[in-house]
Amino acid sequence: MDVELRDLKWAIIASQHRSLRRAAQVLNIRQSTLSRRIRDLELRIGAELFERTNGGTHPTLIGREFLDIAQRVIEETAAAFTRFKAMSNGQAGRLTIGIYVSLATGNLKATLVEYHRRFPNVDVHTVDGTHDRLLCNMISSTVDVAIMTTYYPGWDDHKLPLWSERVIAALPERHRLAEKSMLQWTDLAGESILVQQRGAGQEMQRLLAIKLDPIGVQRLLNQDVGIDRLMSLVSAGFGICLILEGAIGARYDGVVYREIHDQDGPARFNFAAYWRETNNNPTLRPFLDILRERYPDLSATAEIR
Repeated sequence: MDVELRDLKWAIIASQHRSLRRAAQVLNIRQSTLSRRIRDLELRIGAELFERTNGGTHPTLIGREFLDIAQRVIEETAAAFTRFKAMSNGQAGRLTIGIYVSLATGNLKATLVEYHRRFPNVDVHTVDGTHDRLLCNMISSTVDVAIMTTYYPGWDDHKLPLWSERVIAALPERHRLAEKSMLQWTDLAGESILVQQRGAGQEMQRLLAIKLDPIGVQRLLNQDVGIDRLMSLVSAGFGICLILEGAIGARYDGVVYREIHDQDGPARFNFAAYWRETNNNPTLRPFLDILRERYPDLSATAEIR
């Protein structure tokens, strides 16, 4: 049995006004048209929905139950269409972001805060991983966009230049280098250095090789743990750890932070957003628009192939 939403709406309005004449006026249709549609609806159901008297039109017992259900159908249908429209506009749904830096502070955290403020009905899902893993996740469409450093070449899809973050040394607070306000690469010669295998650890290890190998042999201790456990090792005196400045918003007992400088100033890593042109998730575009809005000086050249 096919019943149109229009028939349900007309029946509800007829019950609200208790008069087919007044209901027809509200609907801006002929009374005969409304009467015929309701009669057709009753024939399909096999029961009278309204009692028609000189005093007006009143729902029957079956009619009241039918109208209650019809009202729920109308409301649920309207809510579904509203949500589908919001999803098609990127105002609702799910966005999966690949990250490998701390969200304790910094540009990425600020961007996510702003995105959630504007689009509170989008569920943001974050995925940790190395550069290679996140690129693979985007190819397999399990990640919509990844925020990573720009070191690795070879990405032949979309890339949007973003911000840069300083390289920071996390030191035991009683370490001899903690007395300095900032560090040079030469200060790290001969030190035990904890290298995180997750996140930007590979880039840090590459940077250490470039900066420190000419100075002397370093003791690199690879650690497959999160940042909180890594900082516990630093606090316990196992070594120095290089992190990006987004992580310094979190404070750990027994740990101090110092900038590392090159000859030209603070050592930095540049970041970019990576995504696939074929990604059709509607929530992606508003997120990218916020990135462009927040960093117009760096994204003025738009997308780079």
